[in-house]
Amino acid sequence: MSNPTHDPFYSSPFGPFYRRHSPYMVQPEYRIYEMNKRLQARTEESDSLWWDAFATEFFEEDATLTLSFCLEDGPKRYTIGRTLIPRYFSTVFEGGVTELSYILKHSKESFHNSCITLDCDQCTMVTQHGKPMFTKVCTEGRLILEFAFDDLMRIKTWHFTIRQYRELIPRSILAMHAQDPQVLEQLSKNITRMGLTNFTLNYLRLCVILEPMQELMSRHKTYNLSPRDCLKTCLFQKWQRMVAPPAGHPQNFKTEIFPTNHKKGIFPVSRLKWQRAQCCGARCSGANTRAWMLNCMILGLLSIACEELEHGDQCTG
Repeated sequence: MSNPTHDPFYSSPFGPFYRRHSPYMVQPEYRIYEMNKRLQARTEESDSLWWDAFATEFFEEDATLTLSFCLEDGPKRYTIGRTLIPRYFSTVFEGGVTELSYILKHSKESFHNSCITLDCDQCTMVTQHGKPMFTKVCTEGRLILEFAFDDLMRIKTWHFTIRQYRELIPRSILAMHAQDPQVLEQLSKNITRMGLTNFTLNYLRLCVILEPMQELMSRHKTYNLSPRDCLKTCLFQKWQRMVAPPAGHPQNFKTEIFPTNHKKGIFPVSRLKWQRAQCCGARCSGANTRAWMLNCMILGLLSIACEELEHGDQCTG
């Protein structure tokens, strides 16, 4: 009896090349490897569309990215949403970086609540800087990623806590300028702050202002409303959620909030204007920017509504 034709793709369960199939498509750590490969494929001509495609491939639509580190003036923590993530990665390269990659060592994986969590306490973000001088920066910290448990396996949350960083300069460059004290002094200065360029840090600070405005920008782009109408619509919906009555509220709930006699209502315009001035004072005193913007916009919306109601009373009176 002749032997069957040998199949070159057949692997015996007892052979050295047999491996059990993974319970999901790829391992979480392999997704970071794929991200590194995609970042290596970036070119100088990569525009915003390329970065949007990059973020779509690796991040969920509601993903968030958080960076925590400590600067000279204290600890910092920045969290940005999905719409700002592409621009974050592009600012890394715009700040003088030519290569970016993430190296994971001894990472741990866990599965819970239909998500896969990757916890790596020894993560290193490696960046190659071409300007102002050739430097390799190794930023070490803890990276915690949460992946969606599906075929795409995209990132839902990204949290990188930076502990320390090292800037490495080739010996050949030092040898070339050994006799030039001014160049040596310049080489001794750091080109990053906790491994991040000033370009990226400035963008993260700007995101503190941009993040609360994403809803306004999205509504303006979707419905083509004026900025004032976008503000009134968004904040009126927020105000409705804030003052929403409990289940079984009376039918005259609206008249209780806005009585028929508007001049004796609970939201007089003069008081709202005074409260807006108080919000501006809190802003100047260093209060939380996000809370300040939300409070001022809500009070501004209520002031606009009350002014319109009073104007209606004067027309009908």
